Amino acid sequence: MAEGMKLHFEVNGDDFTRAGETSSKVKKTLSQLGFNPEVIRKVAIAMYEGEINMVIHAEGGDIDVEILPERITVVMKDVGPGIPDLDMAMQEGFSTADHSVRELGFGAGMGLPNMKKYSDSMDIDTKIGVGTTVTLGFVAQG
Repeated sequence: MAEGMKLHFEVNGDDFTRAGETSSKVKKTLSQLGFNPEVIRKVAIAMYEGEINMVIHAEGGDIDVEILPERITVVMKDVGPGIPDLDMAMQEGFSTADHSVRELGFGAGMGLPNMKKYSDSMDIDTKIGVGTTVTLGFVAQG
């Protein structure tokens, strides 16, 4: 891959049956491009967590992925309610998901902590009543 590749996906809110499709497609693409399996695993886990957050907490959103030989960047942008207390949201186990979401097996409060754990860089821009943009960076070598 001499030059970069850009991918764009739309995530539907409240669609738990299709949640995870985007991260699966990116995982397959990275595999076909010959990226290191450990890098692919980290990207897939972090993207899946973000995708689930978009389904649970927002009305869905957009995911843009830029794949370069040395770096993968994932930008997840939603038009949800925003994150009122980012410090609390970053704590493992903290969740604002309602009971019905938890009954489906989601909303355990590991989304943002896992996104941070599995990415090499994470930036969160959130505004109450406007939405949240999470930018994840992954070093492709290693």
